Amino acid sequence: MQIVPIRDLKDTVKIENLCAEEKGPVFITKNGYGKLVVMEIEYFEKLLNQAFEAKIVNDGLSDLQANKVRDGQQALNDLKKKYGL
Repeated sequence: MQIVPIRDLKDTVKIENLCAEEKGPVFITKNGYGKLVVMEIEYFEKLLNQAFEAKIVNDGLSDLQANKVRDGQQALNDLKKKYGL
């Protein structure tokens, strides 16, 4: 984990290199406190995908706990019947 002061943002090449080396976020501080996070787009997209996948799993678990589930074969049969397949 890289932590750099906000004044280092002027050196964009350095920040870009830190992000590439770190393969993750670079934390930017102002007056010793966390202020910003900078990361490569690929890493950001990976985080978004992980968050989306976690949400889907959590939604599924919630549905299971609330008994909002259907038998898979019955659901397929209902779809076939509905669309005349």
